[in-house]
Amino acid sequence: MREHPALDPLDAALQHSRYLQRLNTATPDLITHEAAEVMHPYDKGSMNAFVAAQGEIVDDGMLKRVLRTLRKRVMARLIMRDISRLATLDEVVKTVTSLAEIGVEQAACHHARWLQPQFGEPIGDETGTAQQLIVIGMGKLGGSELNVSSDIDLIFAYPEDGHTNGPRKLSNHEFFTRLGRLIIATLHEPTADGFVFRVDMRLRPYGDSGPLASSFAMLEEYLHTQGREWERYAWLKGRALTGDADGLWTLVKPFVYRKYLDYGAYASMRSLHGQIRREVARRDMADNIKLGPGGIREIEFIAQVFQLIRGGRERGLQMRSTRKVLSWLGEHRLIPPHATRELQEAYAFLRNLEHRLQYLDDAQTQTLPSQPDDRRQIASSMGYSDVESFEKALQWHRSRVTNHFEHVFTAPQQEGEHPLDDLWQDDEYSEQHTAKLAELGYQEPDTIKQLLSQMKSSTRYRQMPESSRRRLDALLPPMIEVAAGMPNPDGTLTRLIRLLDAILRRESYLALLSEHPQTLKRLANLYSASPWVSDYLTRHPILLDELLDARLLYAAPDWAQTRARLAAELDAATGDAEQQMDLLRHCQHTQLFRLVAQDLAGLLPLETLSDHLSDLADMILAEVVRCCWQALPGKHRDNPLFAIIGYGKLGGKELGYASDLDLIFLYEDDHDNAGENYAKLARRIGTWLSTATPAGTLYEIDLRLRPNGESGLMVTTIEGFAAYQHQHAWVWEHQALTRARFCAGEPSIGAQFEQIRQQVLMKQRDLNQLRQEVYAMRHKMLENRLGSREGFDLKHGRGGIIDVEFIVQYLVLAHAAHHPKLTGNKGNLALLGFAAEAGLLSAADAQAAQQAYREYRRLQHAQRLDGRKRYIVDEIAITPHIQTVMTIWRQVFGQD
Repeated sequence: MREHPALDPLDAALQHSRYLQRLNTATPDLITHEAAEVMHPYDKGSMNAFVAAQGEIVDDGMLKRVLRTLRKRVMARLIMRDISRLATLDEVVKTVTSLAEIGVEQAACHHARWLQPQFGEPIGDETGTAQQLIVIGMGKLGGSELNVSSDIDLIFAYPEDGHTNGPRKLSNHEFFTRLGRLIIATLHEPTADGFVFRVDMRLRPYGDSGPLASSFAMLEEYLHTQGREWERYAWLKGRALTGDADGLWTLVKPFVYRKYLDYGAYASMRSLHGQIRREVARRDMADNIKLGPGGIREIEFIAQVFQLIRGGRERGLQMRSTRKVLSWLGEHRLIPPHATRELQEAYAFLRNLEHRLQYLDDAQTQTLPSQPDDRRQIASSMGYSDVESFEKALQWHRSRVTNHFEHVFTAPQQEGEHPLDDLWQDDEYSEQHTAKLAELGYQEPDTIKQLLSQMKSSTRYRQMPESSRRRLDALLPPMIEVAAGMPNPDGTLTRLIRLLDAILRRESYLALLSEHPQTLKRLANLYSASPWVSDYLTRHPILLDELLDARLLYAAPDWAQTRARLAAELDAATGDAEQQMDLLRHCQHTQLFRLVAQDLAGLLPLETLSDHLSDLADMILAEVVRCCWQALPGKHRDNPLFAIIGYGKLGGKELGYASDLDLIFLYEDDHDNAGENYAKLARRIGTWLSTATPAGTLYEIDLRLRPNGESGLMVTTIEGFAAYQHQHAWVWEHQALTRARFCAGEPSIGAQFEQIRQQVLMKQRDLNQLRQEVYAMRHKMLENRLGSREGFDLKHGRGGIIDVEFIVQYLVLAHAAHHPKLTGNKGNLALLGFAAEAGLLSAADAQAAQQAYREYRRLQHAQRLDGRKRYIVDEIAITPHIQTVMTIWRQVFGQD
């Protein structure tokens, strides 16, 4: 909106509002008073103060007069403030919303009080307590976004059926129906003073033919058995203005917000919008800035489709304000920032224009006037010097809205039949099918055709809902085509069909793939590259959503931001352990999937990937500790003096995709109940990490490295840990200590642990005895490990990963007393370099060992992605590395 020439607020408003002109003629004192107060917003407190100043409201006639007079005052001041640019759009909609809230509150309160002498209070059958009418604001009232001449959409509900306890008994339903009719009349019926708000009740269950007031039981039954998609859309903004808001939200939330990502919402919202478009065309409503192309409704649809799809998982989307939802979508990059900005600008422009259209005659209209004088007046009130420049700006905003709307809602292109339709649709086996599959590049076309036929004839396919089956039928041909373009088409399509079989009954995932056909190529690339990834994604199809936005999928992780967001979600679910466990799993699965996608795209060196996987585990552990302690019964302090120490791959920050977590738990707390409480905490942490929920698992954990192993206590004091390490620990336990670090919990305990670790590692040792003990432990491991006839075991084979690790661990324990740098938990590659700097290995040997270790880890990682559980390779290919490691082993230990 352009700047308006500076005018006296009353003069400016009178020029642009015939309604205000009529008010000024009929009630000049009222206008004079409001003009004097024009610098002050008419907030809810001021409105309540005006009502209170009228004295006791004794009957319905007085209530109507007071509320109608209040409306005139509010409207007069609001028009002056808005036209003169003293009020923001937020102030305007908030002011009108507050007026509606006060009208509803006053009408409900007074009429309930006036009914009670006849009928008494309504009492619930279940609880025996007094019941209160819940007036539910829908639409813009529920969203606190009312326009200045808006209808208000209401629904009446009450918690329990029952009867009143007065002289004339009524059922609760009859009582609240009477009360509802009185509220409507108080607000809606025209009197000599006008009206307060027009009331629309058509959004209630069964519409005009339904009961005026519904019990919670009836409302819940209706929503979950007969509620339609457009009603989900309407209830997004449903808000209790009176009564039990929490009870209502508990009832309505499962209907509005699905626990899964509901991509089926695209089709239903697209259908609803199509009906509106057809009605607009039929009635020639192109000049309607709400319903017409590029209008307010399209902006609302953009915001609300994301709420319907994601609101069940993203609590941040469970809000009612369109502008706040748009901001959230932009901040979380679900729509591009420039789109958010343009939609916000268009929304503000169109809503301001809507208000100016309504200021003309206080009419509920969103249509541009046909009269040239009125158009000039609207253009002027919007700050434009002529109609042409105003209309150009309007068209500019509407075209941008249309562009963004079409980007979100345009249906996938389905131009005629797909050329491979017959491969899926034809039930009869044909040599032509085999030939076509072979031509596409499939190595075993008969097997592929048989796989397709089996799926087509399966009971699971035949029992699918018709809408789901249509989606699947449309998906299969392009999926066959895209898999054919992969280096291993047969394996890729086989894995993709396994995914489809897993989601046959989950229409939302089928909808995601059909609504976003561009995801098929990304999906096929991942399923072609790695059996492990394909299995992971098939087990967790909720991650399909990650394929939609390549910017997010391939963005470097920001762990601080991710943890802050996760913590907020967990805090919002406080008290619901099951939901918190699922939130942790969704977060971990999402981040892991993004990392594996970046890994397969060649964006992450292996060392960087391991760092990220370790950082992810640290973050999850920290939040698990926090949540478990918050919910621990009988805890003796607000924050636990407790720490998690990671060993092995987690401790050395060499975590892989499916690594277990080797953990120990320490505490420093002299409270009498400390040991018992921290043992409970440790057990609960183990449960939260390893229990399988519908969302999967987090990590398998191994606690055998704690002092005294499996026979030891679950948790240990920091003093007890120090004493054990100095006095009782075996050499192999000191070896393990070379790769151990603080991961989560109380940092001061982590600092003490690190001090103890360094003291232990720097102890003076008898080198011959140390050498023999490390050597003996290695050969004990070999005796317990059967060899492989298939090839070389990367981890356990002689000259493999464990031998490199034992060499490094020996060098640390043997020489850290004189070379403190060796106590750094920097990973085996860095420690080999430190050993060379200290003269314990030659630079050439250290470099050769680093190359061998790096290659072993690369091969191990590749085999994990290939779905293998044992890391066996062809020995011939890595013989030089094996020989290097064994040469260094002999130098260090003097024997094989």
